[in-house]
Amino acid sequence: MNFLFLPFLGKDRKNKKIWSKGYPAAAKQSIKSLNKMLGYSLNNPRYFIKALTHRSYLEISPNLDKSYERLEYLGDSVLGMITAEYLFENFNKEPEGFLTKTRSQLVNRDTLAVAAEKIHLNCFLLYDKRFLRSEDKGMKSILADGFEALIGAIYLDAGINECRKFILKNLILPCISDGSYLQNKNYKGMLLEYCHSKGIKNFYYNLINEEGPEHNKTFVVEVKIEDKSIGIGKGNSKKTAEQNAAKNALEQMEIYSG
Repeated sequence: MNFLFLPFLGKDRKNKKIWSKGYPAAAKQSIKSLNKMLGYSLNNPRYFIKALTHRSYLEISPNLDKSYERLEYLGDSVLGMITAEYLFENFNKEPEGFLTKTRSQLVNRDTLAVAAEKIHLNCFLLYDKRFLRSEDKGMKSILADGFEALIGAIYLDAGINECRKFILKNLILPCISDGSYLQNKNYKGMLLEYCHSKGIKNFYYNLINEEGPEHNKTFVVEVKIEDKSIGIGKGNSKKTAEQNAAKNALEQMEIYSG
């Protein structure tokens, strides 16, 4: 099992009862660790103890209360809202499809697990290693869920502004600065989403020309809706040409402005 390096939090005598519920002695060490990681002085330690307890640990210490699952639910909602708010305000020229896809990339399990690793969340979590069927995959899930539960705890403990600071610092800004979440826009996916939203089923891509020598061809593709050409694109592969045709179609319909 992993041992929680959670400090004794708060001066209220009632908080001392927390440590009689089966947490290891190491849990009483250094209040500065968690405070420093979160960036503010905690108010109620109970939220964080629950947020950092995986359900597998309850089998070891059944006298504990509940695991982090309810806080994970709350944190997931707060995370989604703050991420949507940030993208809406900072990418005001991007269409809904781009915002939805980027938010999905920012809050998926893999991204959250990486963010959790960077703040060394594994040093604070309580879990039973026997729970992990595959250690890498299982730990990734625990880290991602714990990250969301931690956000839920911050929300209850200090409010939405502290949540926003934490999420921006440890998730959104590092990912945005990396740039990978803003590259390789899936214009075909954006066009597909648009067509589905309008009930359009009869649209397809058509190769209309191949230019250049065999080893260095340029493909010309058009995308059609109801047999009407709405966009044309070129590329050194059919896939690239289709993406460019979809982009041209989105621009022609004034759905997207690159």
